[in-house]
Amino acid sequence: MTTEPNLSSREEVNSQVESEGNECIQLSEAEASALASHLKEKLKSGVSIESDPASISKMVAGLGDPRGLLRRSFSESLGSIGKVATPALCKAMLTSDQVTVRRAAAKTLTLIGDTASLPDLLSAFLGDEDSVVQGSAMGAIAAMGEQAVEPILSIIENPKSTEMQIGLANWALTIIGDRAPQALHEATTSTNANVRKASIFALASNIQTLDIEADKNLLINALSDPYAEIRAEAVTLLGKLDDMGNAGPLLIPLLSDSDIWVRKNSALSLMKLRATSSLNALQERAKVEDDAIVLNVVKLAIAQLLKAEQSN
Repeated sequence: MTTEPNLSSREEVNSQVESEGNECIQLSEAEASALASHLKEKLKSGVSIESDPASISKMVAGLGDPRGLLRRSFSESLGSIGKVATPALCKAMLTSDQVTVRRAAAKTLTLIGDTASLPDLLSAFLGDEDSVVQGSAMGAIAAMGEQAVEPILSIIENPKSTEMQIGLANWALTIIGDRAPQALHEATTSTNANVRKASIFALASNIQTLDIEADKNLLINALSDPYAEIRAEAVTLLGKLDDMGNAGPLLIPLLSDSDIWVRKNSALSLMKLRATSSLNALQERAKVEDDAIVLNVVKLAIAQLLKAEQSN
């Protein structure tokens, strides 16, 4: 649990962080060890950690220590201070020439969960060349919950985003999941196909746990999306909803979809759902299917469903 500093205002701390210059504090191994031990004892005994700018700067400098256990002590200590440490951590994440410091600063911001750090986290995610910094920054963004949905979707929507960045953004949305249902519902109607796909996947990933009928309906609507990639995703996710009795009839028409991936995923989902009522449709599809991969999947589904039918 974070504790707020005993200062007149957070703005005062921000000002001090800026005014105390750009000089980089360096800790010797002995100094880092002594400080980490001091902080560990305070955390263990429940005593508040010093939250003045000078103390914060030393702890941030400790994030660059080569010893992992010491870095963890500094990170936990900064996390216990709370939002007052945000400015120094953001500065370190964006400007430090030590990649270890940038990584640790981003991870520590996850512990604090200060929405004021969102712009800087987004900058680090988009601008840092280190993949670990990017991943840690996105993890911190995801920790913000609903307020992070809009900036995450902006990454997915941006045509300049890399595949890795879009992948991390999609992951973050699934982490947020049920904490931002309304924002994700709205995103399912976006004109951008990538945004629709990401929001549907994020909602669908929580359907089994949440059992929200509205989310199931959104997934069903995605079966008729004009973009084949979204239809294929929706079909796959429906196959995971083994408690949804009407999934089979919904999937059968997709066996004749114009896209081979939609047809393949439909057959796989029907097989996973043990939808024996789809046997006739699968057998008819096998007669006309012209893609070898899809045909093999359809035949596999038929064989498995025949076994399931015989065992009932």
